Amino acid sequence: METYFLRPDSIRRLFDNIAPTYDLLNHLLSLGRDFYWRKKAVRELKDLEGWILDIATGTGDVAIEVIHQNRHHRRVFGLDFSQPMIKRAQRKVLEKDLSQTITLGLGDALFLPFRDNTFSASMIAFGLRNIVEKEQALAEMVRVIKKGGKVIILEFTFPLKGWMRSLYPIYFQRILPWVGGLVSGEQGAYAYLPKSVSHFASAENYERIMKKVGLEAVGFQPLTGGVASILSGIKKS
Repeated sequence: METYFLRPDSIRRLFDNIAPTYDLLNHLLSLGRDFYWRKKAVRELKDLEGWILDIATGTGDVAIEVIHQNRHHRRVFGLDFSQPMIKRAQRKVLEKDLSQTITLGLGDALFLPFRDNTFSASMIAFGLRNIVEKEQALAEMVRVIKKGGKVIILEFTFPLKGWMRSLYPIYFQRILPWVGGLVSGEQGAYAYLPKSVSHFASAENYERIMKKVGLEAVGFQPLTGGVASILSGIKKS
């Protein structure tokens, strides 16, 4: 059973299946905090302009937020391995009249279909935990950005202190899978979420790999008591 949580084709099918309820459950299970988390992560781009790469773009919320925060000087390429997710992202982009600034496509995070030094920044939100070869994915994110460009990660982590440290595991490991399975009809998908996070729950683990693949000024900031974290680093000049 453990291989189910590691095989890329199994993870892809999982996301294909939950695409219809993905946005609803993101908002419901995070108690609406996912809106704030995405905005905060995108603010890490600060004054960066030009092309931004959004890996594991899902239904496109991060890509759309990137443009909302700087509509005139940015364009986004959103990449995902799930066609149903990309289709939903495309509908959002069309509804918001952003098709001139957001391009979407299917692709593999381990073999990004872009030349070296193409983007001003690369981002991934709640997707790195689903990639077994995290170092390779991060190395690709570094490869495709320009020198001095930024890599930004938004990911679930476990609180290290305070009352959240005691209460959050109960919610994350018991309540969340039950509610997620009930709404989506996919029990396995939301049982998978705690497992995927627990294997790599510490922000320090991500920091270590980021430094290994050539990023400097690496740091992280916990969100909502540490249930999620933003990590960022700069490509060495």
